[in-house]
Amino acid sequence: MSLSALVITYDEEANLEQCLESIAWVDEIVVVDAMSSDRTCELAARFTPNVFRRPWEGYAEARRYAISKCHSDWILSIDADERVTPELKTDIEQALQAPEHDGYLVPRKAFFLGRWIKHCGWYPGYVLRLFRKDKARVTERKVHEGMRVDGTVGTLGHPLLHFTYPTVETYFRRFGRYTSLAAQELHQAGTRPNLADIVLRPFFQFAKMYFAKLGLLDGIEGFVLCVFSGFYVFVKYVKLWQIPRGNPPGTPSQ
Repeated sequence: MSLSALVITYDEEANLEQCLESIAWVDEIVVVDAMSSDRTCELAARFTPNVFRRPWEGYAEARRYAISKCHSDWILSIDADERVTPELKTDIEQALQAPEHDGYLVPRKAFFLGRWIKHCGWYPGYVLRLFRKDKARVTERKVHEGMRVDGTVGTLGHPLLHFTYPTVETYFRRFGRYTSLAAQELHQAGTRPNLADIVLRPFFQFAKMYFAKLGLLDGIEGFVLCVFSGFYVFVKYVKLWQIPRGNPPGTPSQ
């Protein structure tokens, strides 16, 4: 079975080279870039001729376009801040020798402020990243879009490494965009917040991650992650509360 890998990028020169090195073994690499202003496209061109630059139209549309540019039977979807380990590569190759499913979930291990997070509800954090092209469809979400397959789904054993937030700055660099998009999504779904949502939901988010999901075992980094996640929920619901009052969060660019 032939395999294409797709990567969607925007100003990812700090991450992209290591990402593409980790998937250099696939049959085809497709990079769809949202008009980066750094050296992202230059670096991508060292690994593949399939580099497409286009204006940003949202996560789901970018993923859908990237899939249309893949020519292989199977697709591996990976973000620029992720890495395929040699062990995961072996899992993928073995799965494609005689596929028993139409898609495969991959466990994902996240690197947060210098520590691999093993709890907090973040690990194993299964994501659907390997799938048949003709069975795949993109879920319509404004942020953290997902994949679905029309068929059965299996699970691979070794994790995809996710260098998600190595510093506080990288976390808050995405924070405003993600909370705005999440608020818009809730509003379009008919959710209308009240004071209890704004006051209690952040606390419950922290408690769930830190206590129920054992974030306390991830040390200081785990505590910080749980606090940040509670604050994320707080800001998301405040932005949702603003929308009917004529203060929409807007539609941030990529």
